[in-house]
Amino acid sequence: MSQTHKNVTRRPLVAGNWKMYRTASDTRSLLEDIVKLVSKIATMDLVVCPPFTSLSVAAETLGRHGILALGAQNMHQNKEGAFTGEISGPMLREFGVRYVILGHSERRQYFNETDAQVAAKAQAAVGYHLRPIVCVGETLAQRDAGETTAVVTSQVRASLSGFPVDQLEELVLAYEPIWAIGTGKVATPQQANEVHLNIRKLLVKQFGSKGSDIRVIYGGSVKPDNAAELMAQPEIDGALVGGASLDAKGFFDIIESARSARASEND
Repeated sequence: MSQTHKNVTRRPLVAGNWKMYRTASDTRSLLEDIVKLVSKIATMDLVVCPPFTSLSVAAETLGRHGILALGAQNMHQNKEGAFTGEISGPMLREFGVRYVILGHSERRQYFNETDAQVAAKAQAAVGYHLRPIVCVGETLAQRDAGETTAVVTSQVRASLSGFPVDQLEELVLAYEPIWAIGTGKVATPQQANEVHLNIRKLLVKQFGSKGSDIRVIYGGSVKPDNAAELMAQPEIDGALVGGASLDAKGFFDIIESARSARASEND
């Protein structure tokens, strides 16, 4: 496996995770601003993941353009049931949702989600024709203790346990070092690429040769001023963007960095 060139068969993906920001009334104007900026980019997959309450207006706005795909920030693994406060895959699909973030570190940390729950959700997602973006990553204490590889290895194996091999083209993995999320800190491009390379080897070991085609994107304080270096790394296939995705120009600059990195590899 080359460590110097991107795999051009893996289509870049940049997803914006809006977290618990933006009301429905704010969503339309932000999306319209983003659409204007990205209207000529057709060489990569672009996703926005607003709060559940904004999915309807987001679907309406994006449906007129067809440039950005709609994503959700979480889902329950069951189709329906007595699960107060939860939302199911079929409910998301009704809004035109195509992607869903699963196992984000904030879900794991604040809501005690386990690898087993993430695995169940990922399997359910593809059954509902949703593309799961499964998140893994270590804490600062774990990195300082030299446990990054062990922690990420355990999360990847367990969070993707039982994932159907015939649905691997639907899967996206996001490496998000927890210590870099919302802190202003960021893994160096070399640190991030090293973890991505290890994840790639794990995916091949777990799923065979098809594992090399799974997109692995980076999340953790991705901003316009560090995106170019990150996106240029050979094992980084895109970005899961938090706060910067709430600013149309900042989000576009990150998307452009990913596009330029791919273009330079094709020259």
